[in-house]
Amino acid sequence: MSETASISSGIAARYATAVFELAKEAKDIPAIESDIATLGEALETSADFGNLITSPVYSRADQGAAIASIAAKMGLSSMMANVLGLMARNRRLFVLPSLLSALAAHIADEKGEVSAEVTSAKKLTKAQEAKLAAELKKAVGKDVKIDATVDEALIGGLVVKVGSRMIDSSVASKLSKLQNAMKEVG
Repeated sequence: MSETASISSGIAARYATAVFELAKEAKDIPAIESDIATLGEALETSADFGNLITSPVYSRADQGAAIASIAAKMGLSSMMANVLGLMARNRRLFVLPSLLSALAAHIADEKGEVSAEVTSAKKLTKAQEAKLAAELKKAVGKDVKIDATVDEALIGGLVVKVGSRMIDSSVASKLSKLQNAMKEVG
C-alpha cells in the first residue's frame, strides 16, 4: 500500500471511529446508516460532488459552504453534517469514500453482520439473494448483507467475496482453468 493511501485510510479510520462512537452513545446509528447510503449514492451518481471533495481548487470556506448546503438538501443528520463541516475546515473531505466504508464496517460489526460482494452474470432476484444470504450465513456464522453487482463477462455462475475469502464458480473462470489445463497437455 502506498504511503499516501495508508495516511488517507488512517485519517478515515479515525473519523469513522469517532463518528461511530458518538452515534452509538447518542443511540443514533440508524440515522448514520441512512447518511452513509445517501452520501454513497451521491458519490456514485454525481461527478460534481466527487470533484468538490477531491479538488484542491476549492477553498476551505467554499467547501464548507457547499457541504453545509448539500447536507441540508440531502437531509443528513446534524452529526454527519457537523462532521462533514469539520472535514471541510481541515481539508479532509477527500477521505469521505473511505470514511463511509469504515463507518459501514463499524455498524456491521456492531450488528454482527458481514458484507459479501457478489458478482453474477445476471441480476439476482430477491429470492436468489435471500437464499444465497442464508447459505452464506450457515458458512460464516453471521448475518450476511449482500452487495450485488452484475458482470456479463462471467457468462454464468457467481463470484462471492466474504472478508478475505473468495469463491469463484463462474463459467468464465472454469473455461479459463480448462484452457490452462489444455495448454499443459500440449
